[in-house]
Formats: sequence, C-alpha cells, structure tokens
Amino acid sequence: MRKISLFIATSLDGYIAKPNNDLSFLKLVEKEGEDYGYTEFTKEIDTLIIGRKTYDYVLSEIGASHYDNGQRDVYVITRTPKPKIGRTTFYTGSLVDLVERLKAKSGKHIYCDGGAEVINELLKNDLIDELIISVVPVLLGNGTRLFQDGRPEQLLEFVTAKTFETGLVQLKYKRKE
Repeated sequence: MRKISLFIATSLDGYIAKPNNDLSFLKLVEKEGEDYGYTEFTKEIDTLIIGRKTYDYVLSEIGASHYDNGQRDVYVITRTPKPKIGRTTFYTGSLVDLVERLKAKSGKHIYCDGGAEVINELLKNDLIDELIISVVPVLLGNGTRLFQDGRPEQLLEFVTAKTFETGLVQLKYKRKE
C-alpha cells in the first residue's frame, strides 16, 4: 500500500507561515546546491496533495512547474471548483475519501505539502504515515501553526535527525504501528 508523507518546514516555534501566508522565512536557510533531501524524496513520489493557499503562494513565487512537472498527479484541496489544468486537479470533495482512494491505487508514494488545514485533517484521520519536518532556526511568534488543536494523540517512531550548516534540523518520524 502507498504511504502518505508530510515533507514541510516550520519555524522553531511551530509556524509554517507568517501572517498572510508569507513563507519568506524559508529564505533564511537557502543555500546554493542544498535542497535538504527534497530531490531524493520526490523520486519516490507520483502524487501530491496541497492546500489551495499554499498552492497559490508557490504558483506566484516559483511557478506551476514546481508541482505539475508532468511526472505526478497534483490535487489542490479547495472549496472553489476549477477545471483541471494538465495533471492538476482542483478537488472539492472529502479529503479522507480522496486519500483512501489514492492509497488503494498502485503507484509510488503520496506527498502532502500543506497547508495546515490539509495536514490537520489528515492527522485527525490518522492518514499520514511519515513526517519529515525541517526546523528553520527562527522564532516567528505568529502565523499559521503546523499542528492545530483538536487532533487525537498519535505515537510516532523516530527514524532520523539530520543537521545542516544553515542551522536547519530535519526530523523524520513514522507512524507507530
């Protein structure tokens, strides 16, 4: 069965975005030639789930090809129906139904790239199998929290911790069986 992985960066105090969905704090750890394992990670992925606000931000900052590169299916979780663009589907149905359907299909793994509403809905339903969290050495003090209240407790199994010259620490956990 396919697994769903969260691969995301957060501030040390647990924010994945500053107010107004601002992700500029990620630039603090940009380093030429360093992608923090992203390329290696995405080799095992053929499906991406992302919230609409995160999708819109990446679209404006990087461009659509960052997600829809012709190599994977992209599901943008949204409340506003839009026509499909390439391999990008704007999905308005039940996130749980979508993930269960995707997990049942054969293929590579599924990548969740946020945002917080999507992540927390998946966590509430115990659907994330692996968490790869890159901690950026900054205290933002405000913004969008990675983990919201109202989720059940979940035990995780530690896999690895890796440190980088930029001060970023990458933690990897898997769901405890």
